[in-house]
Amino acid sequence: LKIESDIAYAGTDNPRQTLNLILPVKRGKQPLPVVVFIHGGGWQNGDKRSGNRQLTRFVESGDYAGVSIGYRLTDEAHWPSQIHDCKAAIRWIRGNAGKYSLDAKHIGVFGTSAGGHLVAMLGTSGGVDELEGDLGAHRKESSRVNCVGNFFGPSALLEMSRFPSRIDHDAPGSPESKLVGGPLQKTKKVALSASPITHVSKDDPPMLCIHGTNDQLVPYNQSVILDQALRKAGCTSTLITVKEGGHGGFNAPEIDERLDAFFARPLRAMSGE
Repeated sequence: LKIESDIAYAGTDNPRQTLNLILPVKRGKQPLPVVVFIHGGGWQNGDKRSGNRQLTRFVESGDYAGVSIGYRLTDEAHWPSQIHDCKAAIRWIRGNAGKYSLDAKHIGVFGTSAGGHLVAMLGTSGGVDELEGDLGAHRKESSRVNCVGNFFGPSALLEMSRFPSRIDHDAPGSPESKLVGGPLQKTKKVALSASPITHVSKDDPPMLCIHGTNDQLVPYNQSVILDQALRKAGCTSTLITVKEGGHGGFNAPEIDERLDAFFARPLRAMSGE
């Protein structure tokens, strides 16, 4: 693999607004579709370096390029800064597709926990102007994506405390309240803006949600709610339920296989393979 680390995508010198680009050394002549990973950590921890490992198997196949996105955390900025960063990174990919021989028309994204939330937002908020932001040098490029793998991400912030959890999500110090800049139930407008279900529409890309029924940090019902909303809108949505699964750590090879197959059709098949 060839890795270019810490590439600035937003026109700033903020180390959080950078991405890692991972390319296969052996590749064909055709532009490569791109698989993007967004890390978790409750929007307050984590780093894009964890994405290098998540993307390795995709890039080693020679069929994809990989991008791991960093974004501003809640100790620095509140919503919608996080989605502004992620969308700027997607636009950067398209703006630099020629330089790196990337297939700008075929971009898939996946992420875990807070990263699952952000990839779901990328999938549902295409065309939502107030969430686009104006970061970077490629503002004329689209930030839409072609498919989304959401691993146990929040989708309806105001609903989170209605289901069993180890966290009081409505409390001022919860990760979700820190994201929106105040207690969820007192910042409902921002909380709704930060909820993927708010933005679901019939033109959203296919989404795969993976969630454990015993997740004590992000209730399982969050993925049920999103899956139902997508299906009702006429979108393609699949929910993989991990019985008694917690907040990740599933250790189930078949989940990787399902994700691989999910990406293959909209990314590789549509790009002419």
